[in-house]
Amino acid sequence: MRTHADLAAKLLREAAIMFRTMAGTTDELAEKLGEFADVYDQVALLVETDPLAELQPAGS
Repeated sequence: MRTHADLAAKLLREAAIMFRTMAGTTDELAEKLGEFADVYDQVALLVETDPLAELQPAGS
């Protein structure tokens, strides 16, 4: 059975693909959108591997 976490991870990965596709327009835009894509991929991995884990404060 698929879960909400499965769907969330799939949507995050699709968004990352979209950002990378859009990034081809300018170097500055490519860098920013590439960073967004990386974050979306990281969150998708977190949702897939441990969807109920608590967020850690920045710098921990």
